[in-house]
Amino acid sequence: MSLFDKFLPIQKARNNLLKSGVNPFHVTVENILSPTEAIMNGRTTILVGTNNYLGLTFHPDCIKAGQEALAQEGTGTTGSRMANGSFLSHRELEKAIADFYGAPYAIVFSTGYQANLGVLSSLAGPGDTILMDGDSHASIYDGCRLGGAEIIRFKHNDVADLEKRLRRLGDRSHRTLIVVEGIYSMLGDRAPLAEIVEVKKKYGATLVVDEAHSLGVLGQHGRGLAEETGVEQDVDCIVGTFSKSLGSTGGFGISFHPEFEFIRYTSRPYIFTASPCPSVVATTKAAIRIIQDRPELRRRLWTNAHQLYDGLLQSGYSLGAEVGPIIAAMIPTKELALAMWQELLENGIYVNLMIPPATPNGECLLRCSVSAAHTEKQIKKIISAFSKLPDATQNHTHPSHVQPEAIIN
Repeated sequence: MSLFDKFLPIQKARNNLLKSGVNPFHVTVENILSPTEAIMNGRTTILVGTNNYLGLTFHPDCIKAGQEALAQEGTGTTGSRMANGSFLSHRELEKAIADFYGAPYAIVFSTGYQANLGVLSSLAGPGDTILMDGDSHASIYDGCRLGGAEIIRFKHNDVADLEKRLRRLGDRSHRTLIVVEGIYSMLGDRAPLAEIVEVKKKYGATLVVDEAHSLGVLGQHGRGLAEETGVEQDVDCIVGTFSKSLGSTGGFGISFHPEFEFIRYTSRPYIFTASPCPSVVATTKAAIRIIQDRPELRRRLWTNAHQLYDGLLQSGYSLGAEVGPIIAAMIPTKELALAMWQELLENGIYVNLMIPPATPNGECLLRCSVSAAHTEKQIKKIISAFSKLPDATQNHTHPSHVQPEAIIN
């Protein structure tokens, strides 16, 4: 026996997929043309799987800010925030994200994944309890495990199940962390946040909301589901990423609690990871300003989302329940999902292929990420390409809910 033997089942599963002639594991973007187009497999391809919700990756203000930071501060910090890696620009970015949320405290991390690792592992440790939505992102699972708290999953978006588990904890509910997401990354559904806040307050628990996919998308000012629901002051901490709507990399946490600042002294992902590069910090700051100054981008995103959702629905696809930037078509079998994904790619449409165990409900998904930068012509072409695929919608019954080990991206 060898440590490497554990990979044999994975190798077998991969080889079985490759027998179909489809290789979804090493898709390469050969040349980026715009926020919504690239050269893939030698052909111009519409990108519908990038999470580039506001299309800011090519915004001239962001590019200019990054170029200036490269010239002035160099290519990297070569150190962690606790060592030599806290530049003035990092502090300025933390102030910008705090001001954006109207919160007094903000901490910036090198990735969104590390934001969840750092915040969750610091907030809940041995002797504490975490109640997490069963469809949570992989970074939430890993952040909860890193802290050493007892982890209890509640049924996805099931407030009654959440309250039942809080009730069973008794006095331990005061040392319990509830973790949910604003928009869930697979099917694009939202947490019932108002009801979750009421339960949280009733039992004296602490609430963290991951707004990775809802930042820039929901709320009057684009602050996410907590803003849209009107419960920002009742959420103890918001975490998120810069790699979706802000078109950059990095992550953050914000809070109204002064104790939040002490996460800097307890978070291993913060203490022991090199800080974000100056160019990344600069482009992120520019993107935050754009979100604040250009609400029409958000309106354009929603126009595109409704157009694509309605078009796929009219083509007969079974979709997630809510219109949003994530639109997932449910496909009954893995083999059909692979074939459809390959055919879309060959016709110049790139979407995300999602298969179990990384998906909820044991579903196979063709997941689209809508962008404000998509043109009406591009949306129509995407709908047309889907409409010409083999009919995957007839007699489609969903499998019973299977809790995934972790949801990706």
